[in-house]
Order: sequence, then C-alpha cells, then structure tokens
Amino acid sequence: MQSARLYGPGEIRVVAEDVPAREAGGALVRVDAVGICGSDLHWFGEGAIGDALLREPLVLGHEISGTLADGPRAGQRVAVDPSIPCGVCDQCRRGHANLCLDVRFAGHGATDGGLREYLRWPGERLVPVPDSFDGDTTAMLEPLGVAVHAIDLAHVRLGSAVAVIGCGPIGLCAVQLARTAGASTVYATDPLPHRLALAESLGAEPLTGPGGWTDPIADHVIETAGTDPALDHAIALARPGSRVVLVGIPTGDSTTFRASGARRKGLSLIMSRRMGEVYPRAIELVASERVDVRSIVSHRFGLDRIEEAFAVAAARRGHKVIVQPNGGEADGR
Repeated sequence: MQSARLYGPGEIRVVAEDVPAREAGGALVRVDAVGICGSDLHWFGEGAIGDALLREPLVLGHEISGTLADGPRAGQRVAVDPSIPCGVCDQCRRGHANLCLDVRFAGHGATDGGLREYLRWPGERLVPVPDSFDGDTTAMLEPLGVAVHAIDLAHVRLGSAVAVIGCGPIGLCAVQLARTAGASTVYATDPLPHRLALAESLGAEPLTGPGGWTDPIADHVIETAGTDPALDHAIALARPGSRVVLVGIPTGDSTTFRASGARRKGLSLIMSRRMGEVYPRAIELVASERVDVRSIVSHRFGLDRIEEAFAVAAARRGHKVIVQPNGGEADGR
C-alpha cells in the first residue's frame, strides 16, 4: 500500500509499505477520505505542534473516513474516531476522555494517522454512518465534532448573539451550530473574503469595515484562528461577562492578549481540547440536514499529489482540502 509520511518540516513523501497485519490488532479500514486540518499544517510546517515534536516519520491525518475491509461488518462505511483514550485515568472515568493525558491520537506523536490506503484501528473507535454519507461527508464529522464541543463549552443560549472569529472549516461548522443552538444572530469575521462569503451563505452576518468591527456585540465568542490578533478581536467583540472559547492552535506554544480588556469585562476564557464523545450528535446533525458539511469541501487530491494538497491547504486558497488515498473524485481544485 501507499502511505504519505512526514520526515521533517515541509518534507512529506509517499512510500510503499505493508498493509497493517491482523496481529497489529483492530479492524482493517480502507481509507476513503482524509481532511487536512490546521493541526496537520502545524506538523507539516513546523515539525511540531505545541510542545509535541516530530521524533520519527509520521503519517498525518485525523479527519478520516473509511470502509471496513475485513470482519463481519466488511463493507460498512465508518468514521474513524482519531482518539484512543486510556479509559482508566481520572479524566476518562469522569467522562472527559478528550482530556486523557495518556491518549493516543491519529497523526500525532508516534501514532500514524490516515494518509495511507489502509489502517487498523480499534473497533470500538469506528463509528458506522448512514449509507447516504459519502467519504467526504464522513471525514467532515471530525471537525464538526470539534465545533460541537466548542459550542457546548460556550453555553450558547436561545436568542443570544454569537461571534465566530475565523471562518475555516471549524468556524464554518460553528456558524451553523450556533444557529441550530438558538442564537438569534451569528456574526463572523475572517480576513479572507471567500471564507467570509461562505460563512454568510451559511447564515452568518459578516463583520466588515475599516479596522474591523470592535464594539462588544456578542454574548458568546468562538475563536478558531489561533492568532493573537484574532484573540484580541474576540475579546473586543465579547460583551462583559461573556465566554470566549479558544479553539485555534497558535504557531509555537504561546498565546498573548491584552489582559486589561478581558479583565475589565470579567470574561471567561475557555480552552477547547478536541472533542468528547460527540460523533452520534454530529451524525444526526448532518443526517437531519441541520448542518451542511459537504459545501465546506473545496479541493480533493489523490495521495500522489500530497505535496500539492498541503500547499493548497497552507495557502488557505479554499476551505477544506480532502485527500482520497484510494482514489475517488479527486480533482485538485
């Protein structure tokens, strides 16, 4: 089989490897689609994410859809939950498996991810999806789940105003979820016009104008960009007493903001870590057509064009870039 391995910053190679053996444990999954996430771009560009460093060649990719290739459920399309928590630590036992300190995560550390033709994964972390879901839709369940977790942390109330800072794929999911959660107005901001335009088509009120909108207008703020200016903008838009949920991952391992504005407003800054056990909710939101994830996919590439796929994703030329390791409707747009 073919796998795309990251050997160092900007150095990703497609290599021939053996199909994972049954002895490795788990079910064999033929990988249909893998989304390139912002965290993948950190690994690709920096050879690190936060304090986690690339120590050996790694297969990236944690937004994974596939089809079971062996066992009694062979042929079933599944979403691959990228997180394998330990299940026994205090956080796992308290129901916060996303905060497990012993978690294994696809495409992170020493755990290979989905940018390969086949993988083996624990059966209990493979989530069946409806027959109507294609590979792209199923891969998008992971970023949707991250947005679901962020909206949960924001405690969005009926009739409230929500601001989404950053209209990448997670931000675009958050825009739709805020509406579904009962927000009366969802504001959105992004420096890229094509992303702001898609947010508007999905129900957001774009914030534009000289210097950007800075009046406190939001009861809840979701920040997904991972930059200091985005965080300062989030704090400026938040009304006193609001919650600001930080989803974006900064370059390097530090975030700074002007403390006076956050302190005087008495804001709660909430750090969001991946997601909890939200796949069933994400599936229902898509199946019921309350969230449209398919429209967020803008580019598709085969594994043989992996460098181009990462270049397009890093340049933010579109929205979600999908890699199809076993072929499909890859078009390179």
